Amino acid sequence: MANLILDERDQQFILYEMLGVEKLCGYEKYADFSRDMFDMILTEAQKIAVEEILPTLAEGDKEGCTLKDGKVTVPACYQRVFKLFREGGWIGMSFPPEEGGQGLPESVKTAAIDWFYHNFAFVAYPFATEGAAHLILTYGTEEQKRKYMDKMVQGIWGGTMALTEPNAGSDLGNMSTKAIRQPDGTFRIKGTKIFITGGDHDLVENIVHPVLARIEGDPAGTKGISIFLVPKYLVNEDGSLGRRNDYEIANIEHKMGIKGSATCLINFGDNNECYAELLGEERQGMKIMFQMMNEARLAVGMQGLASGSIAYLHALQYTKERLQGSSLMEFKNPEAPRVPIIQHPDVRRMLLWMKSAVDSMRALAYFTAYCFDMEHVSTDEAEKDKWLGFAEVLTPIVKAYCSDIGFRVTETAMQCYGGYGFCCEYPVEQFMRDEKIASIYEGANGIQALDLIGRKLGMKKGAYFMNLLGEMNSTIARYKDLNNVRDFAPEVQKAVNTLAEMGLFLATCGKQGKFLVPINNAYPFLMMMGKVVSGWFLLWQAGVAQQKLDELAKANGVDQGNAEAWGRFIKGNKNAAFYAGKVYSARFFAKNILPEVDAAATAIKNEDMSILEIPEESFASY
Repeated sequence: MANLILDERDQQFILYEMLGVEKLCGYEKYADFSRDMFDMILTEAQKIAVEEILPTLAEGDKEGCTLKDGKVTVPACYQRVFKLFREGGWIGMSFPPEEGGQGLPESVKTAAIDWFYHNFAFVAYPFATEGAAHLILTYGTEEQKRKYMDKMVQGIWGGTMALTEPNAGSDLGNMSTKAIRQPDGTFRIKGTKIFITGGDHDLVENIVHPVLARIEGDPAGTKGISIFLVPKYLVNEDGSLGRRNDYEIANIEHKMGIKGSATCLINFGDNNECYAELLGEERQGMKIMFQMMNEARLAVGMQGLASGSIAYLHALQYTKERLQGSSLMEFKNPEAPRVPIIQHPDVRRMLLWMKSAVDSMRALAYFTAYCFDMEHVSTDEAEKDKWLGFAEVLTPIVKAYCSDIGFRVTETAMQCYGGYGFCCEYPVEQFMRDEKIASIYEGANGIQALDLIGRKLGMKKGAYFMNLLGEMNSTIARYKDLNNVRDFAPEVQKAVNTLAEMGLFLATCGKQGKFLVPINNAYPFLMMMGKVVSGWFLLWQAGVAQQKLDELAKANGVDQGNAEAWGRFIKGNKNAAFYAGKVYSARFFAKNILPEVDAAATAIKNEDMSILEIPEESFASY
């Protein structure tokens, strides 16, 4: 049976033919790596994903988590997989070797975890741990690193991110959890946190919670927030575990999806003895936590990509096998044989949209990770800043666009299955349930949109955004005259021009005091920008693919202008079929999806205030 998690040929194409990540090995930071090593890592990622992680997807969903006597038990099937996962060194892959990691480039790490994120309920445990460990690596004292880091990176201990409170979700400045300073320099935490992923479980011996809290006497709002390390078990001088810390798992949420992930409500300090250590400097909690939040947002974008990928490939296989109706050319013939539904135009429309969505999301996620790699290896400050700028602007797009489009792909995959897709006996309904949360947690997508227009577009006086537009224009110029690409390059160029125009329009509105216009239209603008960025990546892929097709045609003596001969060649040559798929995907998106950019721009320029002007009483008459 074919692998239905992701298209490994697409992964190889984006990494090596599009981005050229093997060139990173020419830099000192990654000199110990080679393409062969990257391929070996990805092969192992595929192996554990197909053989171990995927089989626990449905089982973990069915069993879920349980809370008994203050202890959380995860699905039993996770125990073996987690052991294999941590023994395989999949936690902290990009950490420095001296800190227990492999020093892997972010782009290759991203490709590896692309294999895992279809089962986010499971991978949330090790990767929340990685995020918490990275905070300690960046901001912890040498003592804290010695105490916690090694066992967290090994997966012996776990980690979380404890931010949200009942009355402080997106508005973290309103939190009430407090930290009481002790004579010995430690603190005691008191308060309640909710929706804590992996807040407790039986996969590890200890769990370290980075907790946002306000030191007594510090100012209100986000400026007064600090961050603390709260271990489940205190750690003795010799590294052994001491007393159980003073916090209680009061509840686990019963969710629509990701049921194998324990989402906990934690009461800290009911007995006023919840030990905590300050991480970093006082009143720098939000700045410190945003490192983990940005990593989490990229991870959630990967969840959207992975959910979309597995849903698309399952739908594709189903439409090749499901017989229904006759060929369009024989619809009047009652004796015509039944055909696979992939032959029907509306099904092909859904499939090609899903393909273009997944192709572009994968390129977006991998490119953003590659930007961090290039920032790390660049020695010229202007070059370093350029790559950082790309990553800064694209991060909210990765999180929000990929999570929303990933969900829509799962929904479209269900449509391809018809009524069977709505039934639990088929996998797509779980793909859809598991993916929905991605647009909500780690900063709801509306918040991502406000971050984009309120911070990212204006960074360096707009230089980061303008540099990204320049990169898009450069790509179009490089490929626009190629055979086939020239057919849709004007549509992509028009969309990029519209994006530039709308960025200026929103900035002008702000300068004129009409700040409600960009705020009201933040989400439509983000989704519009996501489509433009997707069009850019698809054209980039199509350009590379068309050059490969030209080489194949020349090497095999095939005339691309002879439709019949070229069609036979594509059907008989896997590489040619793959590359042709890239061109068709880009053309479809440019011709059928990018026109929506103009519509979105028109709506934004209307400056309509209906959403603010309508009285609350007018929404419904109850």
